[in-house]
Amino acid sequence: MITSSIRAAATTASSSWPRLATTCAAAPTLRARRAYCSTRMPAQMDVSRNTTPAATSSAVSITMRPAADLHVHLRQGPMAATVVPKLVGTGIDTFVVMPNLIPPITDTDMAVAYQKDLYQWAGEGGKGLKFLMTIYLSPELTPDEVRKAKRMGITGIKSYPRGVTTNSDSGIESYEAYYPVFKAMEEEGMILNLHGECPSNPEQNITVLNAEARFLTHLEKLHRDFPNLRIVLEHVTTKDAVDLVASMGPTVACTVTVHHLYLTVEDWAGLPHGFCKPVAKTFADRTALRDIVSSGHPRFFLGTDSAPHPRHAKESARAPAGLFTSMHPLPYLAHLFHQLDMLPRLPGFACEYGRAFYGLPMPETGGVTLTHVPVEEGITIPEVMTVEGMVGPNGAPVEVVPFLAGQTLPWKMTVSS
Repeated sequence: MITSSIRAAATTASSSWPRLATTCAAAPTLRARRAYCSTRMPAQMDVSRNTTPAATSSAVSITMRPAADLHVHLRQGPMAATVVPKLVGTGIDTFVVMPNLIPPITDTDMAVAYQKDLYQWAGEGGKGLKFLMTIYLSPELTPDEVRKAKRMGITGIKSYPRGVTTNSDSGIESYEAYYPVFKAMEEEGMILNLHGECPSNPEQNITVLNAEARFLTHLEKLHRDFPNLRIVLEHVTTKDAVDLVASMGPTVACTVTVHHLYLTVEDWAGLPHGFCKPVAKTFADRTALRDIVSSGHPRFFLGTDSAPHPRHAKESARAPAGLFTSMHPLPYLAHLFHQLDMLPRLPGFACEYGRAFYGLPMPETGGVTLTHVPVEEGITIPEVMTVEGMVGPNGAPVEVVPFLAGQTLPWKMTVSS
């Protein structure tokens, strides 16, 4: 349950959630400012106050096969060694892993080596997990390397426009130079994963608020020039993008994150633990995301974009973009889908549609059951996750603040093998 001060926000037609209005007092010292900043979570519902019929109905549950997260950041070193084992028991068994490490994963051999590390970090408990690897689109990538990647089981190539997000300094500036690579990908059946934003540019009036909308002409051109290339516009945030992709053919899809279904601009302006890229947009944009997911559109599916950052970095003068949702992704979704009266859409969104687009088989065994319970019996999100073997400023332990830290979701989850 929410125990900290949060920003007031208006409700939308797609949600009956109450919003808590509070005032924000000034913090007079650096220590007080840091403490104040750390407790200000995005303006979410207080589950204990929700009295909608959906929230108070009894015996609500849903069972499905293990889910697939088609976009996740698992990091490297001690951060990965802490995060990856926590994927076990989350109800997700398949992960498309992003390549923006330091240095980035730019060829097949690097991707295979990283995949091996992930399985080692997963340990015995993670034997049932599947890590599908991607390669960072860079000038060094050739058509021959694409064909090698396909032979070695690499799933996709990830494009980052230069400088738009974490570790994207090696990103691209123009797509035409990569047309031979895209042609090879089209022939081999590999997926192009697009971070769909243009870099900020004062002369062109591009900011984080319209960067996705300004990118859409590039998506249209890529689809027109390579109609059989499977393209995923990652972590979609705008109505414009939703409408465009919905109008396109069967080779273009979108991932939708957990947090973008919850958040708007009100939840990250001045609130580092709500800040991600692409940034959450307007209430109308969020409604468009919810509506397309509620419709059961098969080309809009789960990609959490879970991206852990140390707490001391998130609460610094220049917070990095990214929210950590990997510990409880399905309870987050069950809670939201139930509130929006679309819980039956959860298996398709989280399990079936993404696998179908990627050409992945459905699991033959295993299952996940999510059951609505009284809030006192629900799942409490930890305030922090401590990163083992990683030391922060002044020798303090490094911590990661999960999405909706400290709140209790009125759900329980059982996972069977």
